[in-house]
Amino acid sequence: MTSPPRLKETVASAAAKKIVNDFAVNIATVNGSGSQTANGAILRALFKMGIPVNGKNLFPSNIKGLPTWYVIRLSKDGYVARKETAEILVAMNRRSVADDYRQLPAGGVCFYDDRLAFERARSDVIHYPMPVKSLLKGMKIPPALKNYIVNMVYVGVLAAVLGIESREIENALRYHFKGKSKPVEMNMAVVRQAFEWAIENLTKADPYVAAPMQAPAGQIMIDGNTAAGLGAVYGGVSVVAWYPITPSTSLIDTTKACLDKLRADPQTGQATYTVIQAEDELSAIGTVIGAGWAGARAMTATSGPGLALMAEFAGLAHFAEIPAVIWDVTRMGPSTGLPTRTSQGDVLFAYTLGHGDTKQICLLPGNMQECFEFGWVAFDL
Repeated sequence: MTSPPRLKETVASAAAKKIVNDFAVNIATVNGSGSQTANGAILRALFKMGIPVNGKNLFPSNIKGLPTWYVIRLSKDGYVARKETAEILVAMNRRSVADDYRQLPAGGVCFYDDRLAFERARSDVIHYPMPVKSLLKGMKIPPALKNYIVNMVYVGVLAAVLGIESREIENALRYHFKGKSKPVEMNMAVVRQAFEWAIENLTKADPYVAAPMQAPAGQIMIDGNTAAGLGAVYGGVSVVAWYPITPSTSLIDTTKACLDKLRADPQTGQATYTVIQAEDELSAIGTVIGAGWAGARAMTATSGPGLALMAEFAGLAHFAEIPAVIWDVTRMGPSTGLPTRTSQGDVLFAYTLGHGDTKQICLLPGNMQECFEFGWVAFDL
């Protein structure tokens, strides 16, 4: 088997001590640009290389088109918390590039779309321009998809520079697109084009390397909402009522997907559960309380603004002693606007949700295992 092509290195980089599987990558894109597919492919590829890795999506409560960030931390020692700084920046957003660039630590690396206009004056940062527009020119990509597939350029360039295995990126895309060959090949064509361009045109000047490891066996890649939804199914949930709100929606999506697979009457094939998308948050909690009154294990999921709208019915449930499980997948504060970015006010609000001095049982999961366990423990409580 031939070895994959590798980037040329500067003399300084070749002589420098490599930093292997111990750094963070901050990918700065535009909200709604389809970057989740690209970022997910990088994350899953690293995970399948055996590297302990985690990803965190950072976006305020904002309208499509504003900045969003995705931070991937590689930690050979298995640390999962976000680092204070990210050594590598992938800059794809003109609105945030100046600030993102300024926040890079000394010795950091900046991959950037070469169409971005910002002052690249730092001598303590390594720069890798990416000719995004020219790399896509001539490729057979439907116009409606071009703004989404553009992110695959940085996937290919990162793979070449950091050493991420292309076959694992392709496997990750197959997983994402559920084996559909057309979207996989369309995205991989851009990845390959960008990878080959980087091999031919860039010289590695940074010390950061992603290298295969032997990660502990038996691990899966999962997020908190997925773990919580799976836990709810194990906990016997039979009624789910909800109203969509970021970032809780995927918790219900997972719950329903698992229920669809696992909760059918073995004789009739009929579903033994109900999932209802209500017209608003008040209707959702009202449905949950009604189901709880009838003896069902019922739950809903929401975020800070939705929790506020559920307060009256939650108070009724408290004083009538009707059980209900509410997942509050918090933003960073109690409501919309500025508070969303500055506090953890949901915790106090949830604790006193039953009105006045009355207290609720509040479970605060701190890792993926607790998200799963609390998913079913909540119903037993």
